[in-house]
Amino acid sequence: MCVALVVGNMIGSGVFMLPASLAPYGWNAVFAWLITIAGALCLALVFARLAQAFPRAGGPFAYTEEAFGRPAGFLVAWSYWISVWVSNAALAIAAVSYMSVFFPALAKTPALAAAVTVGVVWIATAINCAGARSAGWTQLLTTILKLFPLVAVAGLAGLVLLRKGEGAVMPFEPSALSASGITAAGALTLWAMLGVESATIPAEQVDQPARNIPRSTLFGTAFTGVIYLVVSGGVLLLTPVAVLKGSNAPLVDFVAYHGGGDLRLVLAAFAAISALGALNGWVLLQGEMPAAMAREGVFPAWMGKANAAGTPVRAHLLSSGLVTILVLTNYAKSLADAFTFMALLSTASSLFAYLFCSLAVLKLGRAGKMPMSWGLAVVAGLAAIYSAWTFYGAGWSVTLWGLVLLAAGAPLYVWMRRVARRASEVGE
Repeated sequence: MCVALVVGNMIGSGVFMLPASLAPYGWNAVFAWLITIAGALCLALVFARLAQAFPRAGGPFAYTEEAFGRPAGFLVAWSYWISVWVSNAALAIAAVSYMSVFFPALAKTPALAAAVTVGVVWIATAINCAGARSAGWTQLLTTILKLFPLVAVAGLAGLVLLRKGEGAVMPFEPSALSASGITAAGALTLWAMLGVESATIPAEQVDQPARNIPRSTLFGTAFTGVIYLVVSGGVLLLTPVAVLKGSNAPLVDFVAYHGGGDLRLVLAAFAAISALGALNGWVLLQGEMPAAMAREGVFPAWMGKANAAGTPVRAHLLSSGLVTILVLTNYAKSLADAFTFMALLSTASSLFAYLFCSLAVLKLGRAGKMPMSWGLAVVAGLAAIYSAWTFYGAGWSVTLWGLVLLAAGAPLYVWMRRVARRASEVGE
């Protein structure tokens, strides 16, 4: 289930929706994928080693607080929570985008698409409120199902190459490569790899966390990286930009372009299932993360209250309420444009956690609080550099939105400090 949580959260909407967003970048996007996969593997090792040394619930918050104290821990917890519920908005939009293949009105009527998207979010919320194990089995099933269409697309790409040869591939022109193009594409490709830390969040729900979390993190990230490189790279290089750009269902259009029209509906159905499965996993995190923070005294205590099944229902309701507001305030955009914006916003928000956790390894290792080697130090340094590079690639507009949402947490931090101070005074 831990592997399914990592793979399922990473293979969600990215591989099915990103070809539309990446189409204008051409070969730049392929190089961005290679850098992103390498960066994600560095981050995976960072989280694996931190999970071994500190198998606590809360993941990024727990590691950052251990290294840099409560203020930095709050910053990471708040930004990561924002990233999670913004991701859920993007995932729900992706699921509805592929549903539009069956119901064209969803692509033509923004208000209808928004209503269905909100409904999908609350269905996933209801499943998770039934308990972590219920969500885990749902995640395992949808992760298995979502691999079928990816194998089919990879197989079709191979057949196209065998039948048409190198002439079917987008010509490689070195002059078209640019640092700015690779950087901009890299911010989008990281969206697809978000979730590398998924297994570290619900540590209290995991058997033998010091053993199972690191293994599932490393294996899940490597497996996902190979899938993305083959499928997304194949679709980008074997399909004209005009076919993919702005598409609500780029993999379906790829199949149709190469004569696989009979498989369109099957692929669209599996793509929707994939996005829904990832949404299920991320909804699990949107409840567990703030609940763990509430138990640590970082978020208000009422967010940590659990029902008889051990599920933090209040945290789920608040998070899904924020997702609903985000979807409704962006419903006027096309599905593809709304997805791209929210993917970048989620990526920018998550980078605070990735950067701080990478630096935490270096500090904790130097302080002797966790095992350290030169190899791990190099990997952690590369992970930090990669996080900063992707932050730059997200663009100033998205970064500004991320900073605004981050600043919104300042009043909560001040209030929680006062609550803690009063509690200590009463105790004395």
